Amino acid sequence: MEKVSFNDYIEQQYELIKKRDPAIKTIKEVKLYPSFWAVWEYMKAHELFLQGKFYEARKVSQQAARDTGIEIHPGATIGENFFVDHGHGVVVGETTIIGDNVTLYQQVTLGGTGKEHGKRHPTVGNNVLIGAGAKVLGSITIGDNVKVGAGSVVITDVPSNTTVVGVPGRIVRMDNVKVEIEDLDQVDIPDPISVDIMALKRDNEEMRKCLHKLEKLLKKESD
Repeated sequence: MEKVSFNDYIEQQYELIKKRDPAIKTIKEVKLYPSFWAVWEYMKAHELFLQGKFYEARKVSQQAARDTGIEIHPGATIGENFFVDHGHGVVVGETTIIGDNVTLYQQVTLGGTGKEHGKRHPTVGNNVLIGAGAKVLGSITIGDNVKVGAGSVVITDVPSNTTVVGVPGRIVRMDNVKVEIEDLDQVDIPDPISVDIMALKRDNEEMRKCLHKLEKLLKKESD
């Protein structure tokens, strides 16, 4: 994430937030967004972290976490146009790598599994949306143009141009076959469990019809 002056940062954030949150009306409102301050403080903390001033970096990031509800470890690497909508409860781990144009919603965790060392947090590609309450865990890779549905738990790699839903996360759309990725929000995502239940119901009906025909045939033969 490129270092900029505070005034330039305000303008950048205003343009960014306008595209992702229709609630904003004036440039002054950018300072009311927790994401605005969390990212600004992250940039300062990350610079300190790269200088080897680990305590000072954590002190900045922990104060930002208390103030905004968004905890971004100063060791994380974050690309351009990163935005956290609402933001409370968001956690971004130390070895997380985030690409450009990524949006996280409240209570998202980009965390570790507790069993890994070294690179233990996710790598997230470009143009990714991760819905409210989703957990992306471990040293996995989330490809470009991916949507992760609200409440999903993702613990394996996700290829680009897909939509992932459920616990554990399952791919329900690939290569925009049925839904254009860029037009998909965190709500308008199919429920794979409901889809499976409907498929089971259809199979059950077909089986019942077959059994009914077989019963009639057997009865006819016995008569």
